[in-house]
Amino acid sequence: MDATGRFVKYRVERQVLDEQRLEELTQRKPYSDTHPSLTERLKDSLRCSVPKLKRTVLSSLPVLYWLPKYSVWDYGMPDLIAGISVGIMHLPQGMAYALLASLPPVFGLYTSFYPALIYFFFGTSRHISIGTFTVLSIMVGSVTERLVSDGDFLKMNGTNITAEVDVIARDSYRVQVVAATTVLGGLIQVLLGLVKFGFVGTYLSEPLVRAYTTAAAGHAVVAQLKNIFGVSPTRFSGPLSLVYTLKDVCSLLPHTHIPTLVVSAVSMVFLIAAKELNSFLSPKLPVPIPVDLSPPRVPDVSLFGEVIGDAFALAIVGYAICISLGKTFALKHGYKVDSNQELVALGLSNAVGGFFQCFSVCSSMSRSLIQETTGAKTQMAGVVSSLIVLVTILKLGPLFQELPKAVLGAVVFVNLKGMFKQYSDIVTLWRTSKIDLVLWLVTWVSTVLLNLDLGLAASITFAVTGVRLQALPTYSVLGNIPGTELYVDIEMHKQAREIPGITIFRSSATVYFANAELYVEALKEKSGLDISKMIIYKRRQEAKQKRREKRNGTVFVIPTTPRTPNEHCRWEYLKGGDPDSTSLGWMSEPQDGDTITIGSSSEDTLSHDLERVSLGSLGKWTWDIHSIILDLSTANFIDTVAIKTLKNIFKDFSEIDVNIYVAASVVEQLDLGDFFSQSVTKTQLFASVHDAVLYCLEHHGVFVSTALMGF
Repeated sequence: MDATGRFVKYRVERQVLDEQRLEELTQRKPYSDTHPSLTERLKDSLRCSVPKLKRTVLSSLPVLYWLPKYSVWDYGMPDLIAGISVGIMHLPQGMAYALLASLPPVFGLYTSFYPALIYFFFGTSRHISIGTFTVLSIMVGSVTERLVSDGDFLKMNGTNITAEVDVIARDSYRVQVVAATTVLGGLIQVLLGLVKFGFVGTYLSEPLVRAYTTAAAGHAVVAQLKNIFGVSPTRFSGPLSLVYTLKDVCSLLPHTHIPTLVVSAVSMVFLIAAKELNSFLSPKLPVPIPVDLSPPRVPDVSLFGEVIGDAFALAIVGYAICISLGKTFALKHGYKVDSNQELVALGLSNAVGGFFQCFSVCSSMSRSLIQETTGAKTQMAGVVSSLIVLVTILKLGPLFQELPKAVLGAVVFVNLKGMFKQYSDIVTLWRTSKIDLVLWLVTWVSTVLLNLDLGLAASITFAVTGVRLQALPTYSVLGNIPGTELYVDIEMHKQAREIPGITIFRSSATVYFANAELYVEALKEKSGLDISKMIIYKRRQEAKQKRREKRNGTVFVIPTTPRTPNEHCRWEYLKGGDPDSTSLGWMSEPQDGDTITIGSSSEDTLSHDLERVSLGSLGKWTWDIHSIILDLSTANFIDTVAIKTLKNIFKDFSEIDVNIYVAASVVEQLDLGDFFSQSVTKTQLFASVHDAVLYCLEHHGVFVSTALMGF
């Protein structure tokens, strides 16, 4: 459309390009020239030059790229305000989430300090806040509860000869288990980042992550009920532990400690009111803080074998949450987040933090949102928030008193409000995508019933092998819009016209092992060609013709591929019918040794049977298709199963004299899969559907100019 609002027409003249001609014109290089061997790539990676060294250092330490360009005048005040706001949130959240990890509250503050500093040097996101998070805290808590139970640390009370839990020894060993899990999870993340495995986060879709965090919020609530009501339920682990714990808590409700419940209720009312007024928790609340930092300590590597599964789950979930938040903010503010570098940065934050008795970290949704909305510009805001935590630990500890666990439990409850709002996803997904709704519900149910580790495994398995296989692609036959080169679904566009003799078949999804059989079935249905029955019928007709030739001593040629629009082959075969109709199943191909009686009665009987089957109650159908174009232009990959399927399509349709052509761009993968041969050449592969259509029209007796004008 030009400046005056009128449509401008262009005429482009060029040759019809099949793949062979396209390679000649573009002088395309062979695969071996464009893809070096593994040895050559290894040698290239070991070569060192100053520009390459610089790129490597800057990509490994992003802080060296942006810090020299940092403008205190432009970014200093926004980062300071955002850092202080997030730092204030770190204090109550760190201590409250430490309870979810079954650790003393002080270790939540350590976790809010060290990892954030490490991320400052290695991270690429400017807005996410690294530290404690609900889901990871619960996952860590499940590890500590499973490996370090209260029953393993009972000691006798000398006064009344009763057993009590040695809390100091229990918590000390729990810290060792958590440190080993965190370090191992961090090393896994670093390793995955170094081998460029950042794409793994894409398999955790948004519905899966949101359902998983929503179910984890339920685990967090149940875990804090004992602190809210002041009861001591039995500890359970494994599948259905949430159900058993909830049942036990309900049975202990008559023994609720009323003062604890009152403190919890008052705390929740206060915190909810404070959040609704968009204000932050005051640091005047008493918190259990020591006056010095924890010294580094080497984790117990003998525990790695017991926690490797949990460490891997923590690594994947933590990375998925980080990269999803990071990419959301990056897209909004116009910068790029390196998924592989994020894996390395998060892994180093966890690995180094584990030496200082921190538990697993990732980005927090609530703190990241505050950091972004208060105007943070760079990772410097994370340093400011860490300094707030550091000052609290070193200087303000003596000013605070013991904080009841009931208050920390209330903090956990209130901070889960945003996750509980995610239940509204059910209504949204019901309206938009039933498939994602099924994934959401399966993830939620499996996480609630099977716990966080098994629930995650079940959810990912279902997402990859279950729901996605049920997301059936749509298949359509395309037609041409007059006066254009556009080919659209005929059923959806009234102005689209069918092209006589040509069927353009398109799938909305890439053809691969899971839907290859569906593709073939849909092709038969949409084209109206039942290959097996047509081959049987054709061979029966050929057998009849041979018998006639033998009897009459003459040779007749059955027409195959039509040469003009009016010379289409007219094979009559059954197409549908009622259940009582005669089937062609008995019409099998003659085998070696079969005896065929040549005579008028036999011939008349055969002709009568064929006519009765094809023209009787089953109806008559005219075989007018001479070419089928498979539109694979949407395919971005093709596997070996799909390649074999395409070969079979070429072979089967050639049996009934229908030519198959393909419009696709996955040429290299077809080459590597040995798709091309003497029977299937590159002259049958085209750069576009339009090229394939023009080729078919030109080679089957229809003038191209007429076709372009009429279609």
